[in-house]
Amino acid sequence: MNFAETYLAQLERIAARGPLPRVRALHLPPASVDPLPGDRGEFCALELEDGSLGLSYVLLDDTLARMRAGEDGFALAGADALELARAYAGGSGILRTLGFAAANAVTRCFFDRAGYRPDTSADSIGGLDLQPGERIGMIGLFTPLLGRILKCGAQLTVVELKAELAGDRDGYRVTLDPAELAGCRKVLSTSTLLLNDTLDHMLGFCGDARWFAMIGPSAGCLPDALFARGVTLVGGSWVHDREGFVDALRSGGERGAYARKFAIAADVYPGFEALLARI
Repeated sequence: MNFAETYLAQLERIAARGPLPRVRALHLPPASVDPLPGDRGEFCALELEDGSLGLSYVLLDDTLARMRAGEDGFALAGADALELARAYAGGSGILRTLGFAAANAVTRCFFDRAGYRPDTSADSIGGLDLQPGERIGMIGLFTPLLGRILKCGAQLTVVELKAELAGDRDGYRVTLDPAELAGCRKVLSTSTLLLNDTLDHMLGFCGDARWFAMIGPSAGCLPDALFARGVTLVGGSWVHDREGFVDALRSGGERGAYARKFAIAADVYPGFEALLARI
């Protein structure tokens, strides 16, 4: 099974333990927010009736514009969260994005029910422990992190989908060819791979990596299937003030005061089966 199918199978087992909260609302960033170059305005939040939030990236193709156009027509309030989550594995476009957000919301509900709180992230670069001269791979251009990586003297190769970004830069290279990740001992990846269905394809070029960190606000999924594929750390956003976070998202404000960055390392994660046993 691919990642989405494995993820959904886990959610089905969670639902079998007891009723899941239904969908309360979909929260979108405002049209006035320019999503580049930072992370503001790039994510939607799917809220369940218990307050659980699931985040999903919305800048693939015209997803955000189409979401805004149909925001009032999705009829999500009161919807079955698991049924919506199934669209992540079986849908496309907006439905896949909404399904991923719903799946992540169910995951947050599950973590809360199991009493699981992931550790706060020690840094913003996935615990890569950068060393001078070593080759670092980056999947998706994380512009705010470039300075820290280059300052340590590492050699950075960035793989992007956008042709206009390709080329040699001051201290690093942006390429469209994932084969250039060969030889990179550490890789930092965007969680967008989980939405554009390129996860297994990209991992196939990272055979030399001994550390593979996947980070991003939408990385709020169950990490078991990622760890099974060789990912070593998953980092996302853990919302601790739902009302404040939603207000900031919808207004285009800063969200840092309402959520913390978390990190789940493969070697300390208790595992899905252990967490399921708690509920």
